[in-house]
Amino acid sequence: MKNKFATRDLAVILLTLATSFIHFSLLFPDPLFILNGLGFLALLVLYYLPANLTLKYHNLIHSVFIGYTIITILAWIAIGNKSWPAGTLGYITVIIEIALVILLFLDRES
Repeated sequence: MKNKFATRDLAVILLTLATSFIHFSLLFPDPLFILNGLGFLALLVLYYLPANLTLKYHNLIHSVFIGYTIITILAWIAIGNKSWPAGTLGYITVIIEIALVILLFLDRES
């Protein structure tokens, strides 16, 4: 785990909060979107929580965070609203999630 908080960390936090908020707001109170938003928040907390348990499994949490984000993107590709302009928020969310995946890959410890 990194010793100091970096700009990349702030970007990961902001992007995760953004995609989580968007999922909470979509078709509220659709349980699927609420659960997806909660999943992002839970992974964010686990990723940065400096507890002994999470530090031990940091690499696993990191991989799950990336996988969860990729699955969310693939789910949108499979069933999301892609019509223009109604599906604009979907495109924005996918761009946020792609940026999040890239940052998480860059954050991988060697």
